[in-house]
Amino acid sequence: MVEGQLRDRGVVDTRVLEAFRCIPRHEFVSPSLAEESYEDRPLAIGDAETISQPYIVAAMTQAVRPQAGEKALEVGTGSGYQAAILAALGLRVITVERNAALYQSARRRLSRLGFEGVEAVYGDGSVGYPAEAPYDVILITAAAPRVPQVLLEQLAEGGRMVLPVGTLSQQDLKLIVKNRDGTDNRTGDETGDGFASRTLDPCKFIPLVGKYGWPEK
Repeated sequence: MVEGQLRDRGVVDTRVLEAFRCIPRHEFVSPSLAEESYEDRPLAIGDAETISQPYIVAAMTQAVRPQAGEKALEVGTGSGYQAAILAALGLRVITVERNAALYQSARRRLSRLGFEGVEAVYGDGSVGYPAEAPYDVILITAAAPRVPQVLLEQLAEGGRMVLPVGTLSQQDLKLIVKNRDGTDNRTGDETGDGFASRTLDPCKFIPLVGKYGWPEK
């Protein structure tokens, strides 16, 4: 998985690759799917939700340039796999999940696997988690119709956010960087208002449901 699906597709951060080697992905899916857990595709985790394909998780992780000691907010805990990757990289992670069953199972799983640096919160992740803001890193693992302003406001100076933005059927993975002049020094892309934005990859995620996402059906 690490060599063929991640490194060969441009994930080159050695710390990120090592985190993927260390985290047992099969622990984050049902036993019936364990043999498929290292394939590069999303897998069902119940209640019409999925664990994202390894490449997308790795691409999002690499894009936010995680550093040990930083604080991260994850919107959409799901199985807990992305939170575990961030914790393995030395970040303190707040992860928010609106589905009660997934929240409970992920919380138990992360505790059982020893990820003490992860705090799981039950609630509407589209509003973020202001009590612990600001965050150096924000990862949104569900598709938003637009970038939620409330989450931009929870980024620290120099903070990085990655999220899928678009329609229900197709999105683009966006990297947003908060800085004083609105320029991402690596790309020169500008949005003004102290933020820079860059498109990474086309993607397709389940919808972000909540106050600042899509309405619940």
